[in-house]
Amino acid sequence: MRLSVKALSATTAILAGSALLLIGLGNVGLSGYGTAALEVAASIYPGYHGPGGIGSVVVVTLYATLDGAILGALIAWLYNLFAREGGAGAQRFTG
Repeated sequence: MRLSVKALSATTAILAGSALLLIGLGNVGLSGYGTAALEVAASIYPGYHGPGGIGSVVVVTLYATLDGAILGALIAWLYNLFAREGGAGAQRFTG
């Protein structure tokens, strides 16, 4: 069975973007909500400086969406590489 690189990439992009969008909006509405998660994001994404207003929420959401897409594509590609019957990756793990 092969994974669709496009489908997994889109799925992880939506999940990652949605997660940080909700955390960011929660922080705007409830001061202090998700601050630790947003500070971690600020240490990863250049141009994002941590909890702030709606502009910061948009920036971190876009970064997380792009990150999720890349990660999903990488996971699907690696899975397909190692799951191929008779492929080099499959031979390494099956002995």
